[in-house]
Amino acid sequence: MAGNSGADFDLFRLSDEHEMLREAVRSLAEAKIAPFAAEVDEHGRFPQEALDALQANDLHAVHVPTEYGGEGADALATVLVIEEVARVCASSSLIPAVNKLGSLPVQLSGSEELKQKYLGALARGEGMFSYCLSEPDAGSDAAGMKTRAERDGDFWVLNGVKRWITNAGVSEFYTVMAVTDPEKRSKGISAFVVEKGDEGVSFGAPEKKLGIKGSPTREVYLDNVRIPADRIIGAEGTGFATAMKTLDHTRITIAAQALGIAQGALDYAKGYVKERKQFGKAIAEFQGVQFMLADMAMKLEAARQLTYAAAAKSQRLDGDLTFFGAAAKCFASDVAMEITTDAVQLLGGYGYTRDYPVERMMRDAKITQIYEGTNQVQRIVMARNLP
Repeated sequence: MAGNSGADFDLFRLSDEHEMLREAVRSLAEAKIAPFAAEVDEHGRFPQEALDALQANDLHAVHVPTEYGGEGADALATVLVIEEVARVCASSSLIPAVNKLGSLPVQLSGSEELKQKYLGALARGEGMFSYCLSEPDAGSDAAGMKTRAERDGDFWVLNGVKRWITNAGVSEFYTVMAVTDPEKRSKGISAFVVEKGDEGVSFGAPEKKLGIKGSPTREVYLDNVRIPADRIIGAEGTGFATAMKTLDHTRITIAAQALGIAQGALDYAKGYVKERKQFGKAIAEFQGVQFMLADMAMKLEAARQLTYAAAAKSQRLDGDLTFFGAAAKCFASDVAMEITTDAVQLLGGYGYTRDYPVERMMRDAKITQIYEGTNQVQRIVMARNLP
């Protein structure tokens, strides 16, 4: 798998290995995922074809280290996979993205036994991994969560509600943050692995969303869920720190998703303006249209370079990763919203209809400004971690 040596690359040129990976994922995405994207969105159904194709090609969780049966791909390779899938279907790109989000706490802080069991199962395609941090009254203020975990001999008993959980109900495994010592606020939060089949786990109805309709977003209910004590991730009280460390890395995957959505919209708009004729010539020949396309391409490339640089820092565990992860996510998602909106504008009335994919891309792009920390929160993170 591309990038086993770590993200030591020229910012202006990907390594041959990374380029080969991009081409392979693009071919797979166009052949096996793109044909279903519109229907997945229209009916709000899980993109099973995408999961099957990604698992068959070991692309569903490329970040899992080789010692646990994974591909051992570096952070940039993971970005490329997500970017290329998002270019044709944002909902499908949440399969590799959320598999990393959900499992990275185990990879960063879990015991060797947890890593062998759960990272191995993920790598083998035995189930997807989701991440349970947010709650009905704890969104941006995640430390204000109310879900509790209480020790009972050789078990932990979990009670609470998690909201906005991506791929909930489809994933087999869940990293759940819960309060183990309410007196300590963030330092009293611990992380656990919960399985879909654990008694007391249930799910709410799928949310009716603006975009990414193929990726189910549901509440997760924990009603006296009794799990073995060894399913705690790291030491008691370290869950919030693990959650924040995870987001430093995975915000870059949201930036990658934003890049892919924006690239898909730009590609479609470029093709359309060459074919669409008004006043006797292709609208691509009008300077106003050319300026729009130039701005779209310029901003997309700036976002891409920032995202790839952040991926390199994620791989090297650089000290300024927190700033770069937030910056990449914030900038790339703002750019994606702008580019997809402009793509709709370039198609005119056609862009506003479901007969063309850019309106879907515009709807899908919006969530990249919101999840894994709103862009207002990203700006707070950046201000506190200026390099």
